[in-house]
Amino acid sequence: MAEQERNFYGRIKGKALKPAQRRYLDEDLPALELRGVSRDENPERNPVDPASFFGDARPLWLEVGFGGGEHLVHQAARNPGVGIIGCEPYINGVAMALGKIRAAGVANLRLYSWDVRDLFDVLPDACLDRAFLLYPDPWPKARHHRRRFVTPDHLLPLARVMTPGAIFRVATDIPDYVRQTMEEVPQAGFTCLTPDPADWAQPWDDWLSTRYEQKALREGRRPHYLTFRRDG
Repeated sequence: MAEQERNFYGRIKGKALKPAQRRYLDEDLPALELRGVSRDENPERNPVDPASFFGDARPLWLEVGFGGGEHLVHQAARNPGVGIIGCEPYINGVAMALGKIRAAGVANLRLYSWDVRDLFDVLPDACLDRAFLLYPDPWPKARHHRRRFVTPDHLLPLARVMTPGAIFRVATDIPDYVRQTMEEVPQAGFTCLTPDPADWAQPWDDWLSTRYEQKALREGRRPHYLTFRRDG
């Protein structure tokens, strides 16, 4: 596999879906899935108009790898005037998120159930106002660190589509992921707003602990919360 094609995520399917989850995928995902983003629908990788996602020019936020959707739905409910895009290739997570979306009744979410890099390909410059990377796949082995999201292959496209002054939040329970994040993200065009390690234990005011964080806490790993601002 070519370097630029390396996946930063792990598995894309887990246990067999429950009947309700299959129903969510069949009934709810088509109305929420972003159109014109996938390589099948847009093989020429033509640019898309972000205003087409929600029918207006509202602020846009992005969550890279939303897991089971807890934080995604929480932010959508708190910020009804914002359009939030969630990208997640793990189909079980997509199904879980759809159930939460249906229960919460939020209408300001759109999903892309595959690789966020497809979205980066077709977004124009400076169109996202906030981005979240929460408990990403840690790729703990040293030889796999180049597959982490916090590498130039992913961070530079992210920086391109973020507006100057936009906020990028990263949460992880892996100390070496913190190290790499603090090294790589500033080089991609961001200023760290939490440079003091003493601040890394303090969650954001609007934070909702996810199931991945709860697992980390049960297993004795400490969460870290890092905040960056897009330069420019």
